[in-house]
Amino acid sequence: MTLLRDTGWLAPGMRVFSHEDGEHRLVPLDPAAPIKMPSPFDVHEIILHEGLSDSRVDSDWWNHLSLLVGKEEIEAFGEDWPSSHEFISDMMVVRIEDSLEKYTHQIAEAKLRAHPHIRLVLNDEGVQGELRIRELSPIGARVEGKIVTDSIPESAISTRVLVRESGRAIACDPNKAYFSTKLQSERLETLSLSKELRGVLDRPINVCDPFCGVGPALATLLSEPDLVGNALASDLNPEAVRLLLDNLRRWDRRDYPTEPSPISRIFEDRVVGIADATRLREDNSLVGCWDLVIVNLPHRTIEMLPSMVPLLDRSNPSMVRGRVIVSESEIGDANEEIKCALPILLHGFPEPSLRIKRDYSSTLRLCSFEAWIAPE
Repeated sequence: MTLLRDTGWLAPGMRVFSHEDGEHRLVPLDPAAPIKMPSPFDVHEIILHEGLSDSRVDSDWWNHLSLLVGKEEIEAFGEDWPSSHEFISDMMVVRIEDSLEKYTHQIAEAKLRAHPHIRLVLNDEGVQGELRIRELSPIGARVEGKIVTDSIPESAISTRVLVRESGRAIACDPNKAYFSTKLQSERLETLSLSKELRGVLDRPINVCDPFCGVGPALATLLSEPDLVGNALASDLNPEAVRLLLDNLRRWDRRDYPTEPSPISRIFEDRVVGIADATRLREDNSLVGCWDLVIVNLPHRTIEMLPSMVPLLDRSNPSMVRGRVIVSESEIGDANEEIKCALPILLHGFPEPSLRIKRDYSSTLRLCSFEAWIAPE
């Protein structure tokens, strides 16, 4: 534990707990920890498991809040208080209900008091426009060691940061191109499935990520030696592509352009740029080329599937990996829609079936699936 903490690989705010087998304990790793741990940690197995928050951290937040607003107010608004949050590097994103708007300053201060490594607290006001960019407003900051919740200086509200995940540094700016750090386990699951596909094909796989954002899925896949052959990475958001190019420059150690432009073959094995994913099938040089197609537009994934199918390399087994937002009561119907939108499935492999990953709202669930596609 001490060695993990000293290397920065122990997840802050998470606690050690017993494995369900009753014989082992699970130690939470920070996203910055490498996928393949070096000695002396390599003797231990790494597994994917939902982490558990350290209750002392939650206790601190509530204690600070109660001192700022009073216990009666906390009880009066009950579950409206934003007890959950998301860390993005040294920033924290919370969602404050309209009923609690007058307590915004106190909420920000309590969060900053409870998490001394946080520089900036942002209120999530929802997604805006066709590109579904999140509106994130600064509500509290740490300036020269002091907590500021009113008239925050411009110098303190920069939202461009580096997020460390799976041993990679991912440049992002959630005000321009948002990605959820809470979905790292999903990206690790995609890595596991990709390695399984590589085993079936007995060669590096060609990956198409047409909704790639700043590239978090590719970051995980490119971290695995000899996993990715050719890669297509595109997005409709120019600012996302700008950040993606910066990331690829570091990950691939090649001289990518600095400015975003329409999709093109930048290197023999890299197709990158701004593109409408539904129109990629109109480019014959991109049709039938890809072993893995990642469909990461959860509100519209099922609708998008018919546009993605022509991109698959049907000369061999291939895979579609996607996420879907759906109400729990409609998961069965959504599974049937997915199967109807896809070609013949690969015999001997599980049929696509939505698995609930977490709540998206009180009625909707964020789910994921993978579909193994048979060759023609």
